[in-house]
Amino acid sequence: MVVKIGIIKSGNIGTSPVLDLLLDERADRPNIDVRVIGCGAKMNPNQIEEVTPKVKDFDPDFAIFISPNPGAPGPAKARELLSGYDIPVVIIGDGPGVGKKDEMKEQGLGYIIVKGDPMIGARRELLDPTEMASFNADVIKVLALTGAYRVVQNAIDDLIEAADAGKELELPEIILTAEKAVEAAGFTNPYAKAKAYAAYETAAKVADIDTKGCFMVQDATQYITIVAAAHELIATAAKLATEARELEKANDAVLRTPHGGDGSVVSKTKLMDKPS
Repeated sequence: MVVKIGIIKSGNIGTSPVLDLLLDERADRPNIDVRVIGCGAKMNPNQIEEVTPKVKDFDPDFAIFISPNPGAPGPAKARELLSGYDIPVVIIGDGPGVGKKDEMKEQGLGYIIVKGDPMIGARRELLDPTEMASFNADVIKVLALTGAYRVVQNAIDDLIEAADAGKELELPEIILTAEKAVEAAGFTNPYAKAKAYAAYETAAKVADIDTKGCFMVQDATQYITIVAAAHELIATAAKLATEARELEKANDAVLRTPHGGDGSVVSKTKLMDKPS
């Protein structure tokens, strides 16, 4: 059986660019078929209403909707629409989604809230395309190396396995904390684990700072410094995450969890070993 997965992307968080790639990192996984639809950087209700129904055309076994702030008007409209479809749906969002977890559960939707996936410093004085790309590169580094992406991967792989076996899907209800991230990363060196924990918590703090700079402070002489500081901080988080992985590499103990030839997840730690 081939499991069909529909992914709707609206706006962008650090998990968005690689979400579909986490499921098929070598583009050879035989048991899944993925379609991605989206409305670019915008996440307004009118774009959502136009794009979201298109997921039904693919007739997926389950769907994923990913965006910033699941409580914002556009994502809220998407949740309203998706909860009315006869399709199991998982919402992936950033920190503000924590406040909507009960509402999502009432709507029959699963959720993965990535607390370490921070809001960008969206002030024109700071944010040009280069700064945007650099910020997201740092976020991706943090989420990849701290284990956060592996939590997302594992949750979706569980759905794929259940669908493949013809079982009822148990939708995830995950608030992705630093503890859950570093546990999934499988660190063996305690200093590496501590650095990764610090990196993830630092990324979460970046969201608080950027929220202040983008929405709470209106004086440009203040908010420019605030959002610039947040971008400096995510760069520091990325360095910490890289240092954590380098410690694991020095011990030849990096946990790798590729998808095998049959689509199942296999693993290894020693670089020269074959995954099993």
